[in-house]
Amino acid sequence: MRAVTVRNGNVALVHDHPEPEVREGECLVRVHLAGICATDLHIINGYMNFDGVLGHEMVGTVVSGPSELRDKRVVCEINCVCRKCDMCSAGLANHCRNRTVIGIDRRDGCFADQIAVPQRNLHLVPDAVSDEEAVFVEPLAAAYQVVAQCPIESHTNVSVLGPGRLGLLVAQVLAQRGCKLTVVGRNPAKLEMCEKKGIQAIHVDDLVPRHDRDVVVECTGAPEGLGIALAMVRPRGTIVLKSTCAGPGGINLASLVIHEVTLLGSRCGPFPEALDALARKAVDVRSLISRTFPLDQAPEALEAAGNPSNLKILLKCNAR
Repeated sequence: MRAVTVRNGNVALVHDHPEPEVREGECLVRVHLAGICATDLHIINGYMNFDGVLGHEMVGTVVSGPSELRDKRVVCEINCVCRKCDMCSAGLANHCRNRTVIGIDRRDGCFADQIAVPQRNLHLVPDAVSDEEAVFVEPLAAAYQVVAQCPIESHTNVSVLGPGRLGLLVAQVLAQRGCKLTVVGRNPAKLEMCEKKGIQAIHVDDLVPRHDRDVVVECTGAPEGLGIALAMVRPRGTIVLKSTCAGPGGINLASLVIHEVTLLGSRCGPFPEALDALARKAVDVRSLISRTFPLDQAPEALEAAGNPSNLKILLKCNAR
């Protein structure tokens, strides 16, 4: 089958990749669409030292598995867990001691014709949600994780750093909370998208950091983002860190201690909430799609995803 692989930092589209081995408790899924995110680009640059098939954002159809799932459209949580360790037993399966992670850590991803995934990772896609919307469930769930970890109220002064693929989703989720929200970034077109959605946007060059934000959500995907967040957050405020960066940042963390700032790592989130939001059209994702490439043009798609002028680049792996 066709698959996009990374080996020792080298990306290739191969046409003779072995078919997935479907283990007990797993389903075989035919991939319709897959999304390229910043983590995929960091992996290519050495993050996680991953070798295998790239990709973790997808929507597809179950080819083999239980009858109640067969031929159904699904999205897939990325953490494949043991359900036996102390983390799993404590209800923290996303932090399973023995987990593998689709397209990120010791498990092949979804930039391929087919993928084998645990049945328990799958969520049915409502008819009201198109493939183009469903492919955003994984990053949208990550956006909802922000409000799951950090209570946001109407009086909360919040800034999102980085109006990129994830930042725009986080901003839309936060806007639903009615908080005092601003988005800070560099790209004028992306900042304009925020303004069109009724979200105040500020160019980073016009930002005057005053240590006055209750919460700063860092979504820049760059090491320097944390330094900017530290200059913005108030004493005893909270920074929610979403970026996963492969390179060193040289960040002075003294203010983290001096101002007693809470630094909160934030990763995967609730799929049911993301699916519900898409079904209700509470979050706009279609406007984030810059371009869709066929799987056979994956190298060009990855190059396009690295262009700051683009937002979401999708891979069409198979027709629905």
